[in-house]
Amino acid sequence: MDQVPANGSPGAKLKQLRLRLGLTLRTVEASSRKLAAEKQNPDYVISRGWLNNVENRSFTPSVYKIYALGAIYQTPWTNIVSFFGVHVSDLSRDQALFGLPTTQLVLQASVSDEETIMAPLRSNPDLRLDKTNLLSRLVEIWGEVPVRLIQHLDPRKSVYGIIGMKDFTMWPLIRPGSIVQIDGNQRKVLPIKWENEHERPIYFIELRNEYICSWCEIREGHLLAVPYPNSRCEIRRFPYPQEADIIGRVTGVAMRLAETHT
Repeated sequence: MDQVPANGSPGAKLKQLRLRLGLTLRTVEASSRKLAAEKQNPDYVISRGWLNNVENRSFTPSVYKIYALGAIYQTPWTNIVSFFGVHVSDLSRDQALFGLPTTQLVLQASVSDEETIMAPLRSNPDLRLDKTNLLSRLVEIWGEVPVRLIQHLDPRKSVYGIIGMKDFTMWPLIRPGSIVQIDGNQRKVLPIKWENEHERPIYFIELRNEYICSWCEIREGHLLAVPYPNSRCEIRRFPYPQEADIIGRVTGVAMRLAETHT
């Protein structure tokens, strides 16, 4: 006799979901074979015996069968994997444990509507989330911000960058690991005057094999990447535009002000 799974086990949850939908093991198998034929991949097939074993024992489905179950049960695949203790909502937080050493652009295509970025919001009674420039100063409170929320701040769908964990060019104004919002329509270094360091334009620059984020000056056909004085980094000089391309001006920054301890 098959062992009856505990109510909280992954198999029990799958079985409860199937029964709630009024599906038999035979129906699930037939539906999975239809999906496998559509996908031209037998790995999507869910046999009655296999599903019975998953529901009553501790088997873990493959990625193909998780997809098939999600399709047949009309539920997101993320719900299926959550039965087995994998919570996709933790992905952004877990990614933050492993900072990349170099500065990178965040590809828009890789961001889903449900994803969040671990980012701070400034504690300000005048804070309005419909203004992109409200994220342009140093910030004070750490939290989770949905990616789509940040995107909605700018109808032109700004580009986003991640400052590398070893990139101290603008430290401490912009710390390693920060997320920056970039306005691709502001690509020219203009000779404007600024009142303080917060108002001086910061640019996101693409070089031949890396990205950097810094203040900029254009002199005699060269782009000067000017670091924040406290960073102790040196001014870098590149032939412009042959070896340096300005992606845009940094219009927002979200960063951690202190390390968290668990």
